[in-house]
Amino acid sequence: MERIKDAHVIRLIEQIGEHYRTNISNRFLRPLLLTLSIDKTTWDQIELLTEKIEIFRYQGFHLDELYRQITACARFVEITRNNLIPSLRSKLASIPGSASDKTLREMAASNFVSNLQVFADQLNELYINLIDIDKKSANKNQPVYAQVPELSNVGRLLVGH
Repeated sequence: MERIKDAHVIRLIEQIGEHYRTNISNRFLRPLLLTLSIDKTTWDQIELLTEKIEIFRYQGFHLDELYRQITACARFVEITRNNLIPSLRSKLASIPGSASDKTLREMAASNFVSNLQVFADQLNELYINLIDIDKKSANKNQPVYAQVPELSNVGRLLVGH
């Protein structure tokens, strides 16, 4: 399978990773994220997309692997929306810490919903770009995304409907 080396795709993946590390899985929120009911395989796929770009930047990305990583991130978004957001403020408030940590935790909580939406929007943009590349490179063959049943829910999970 041909590897994806598209500059726009690589830039999107870099932006997704930076946003995730800074605004979603930062030192204040990570302990709460780790309490979510998400299996290790899903966490591994999320980590590959958001933290391991150096491995793939020069070799390129396998399309089917990117689809799996996006699917894992979409599941993460849905689980986080349903299971963490409703109780986020109270869970963060119960963590002891200094006054400055408390202020930073409050800021993280205040911005979390919008930051999670930005993450979902970035993932959706990457997904749409990959489908376009997939369709163009498939020629007369069936595109990869059409062969992966889990992808049928990705858009719905990311949009939240």
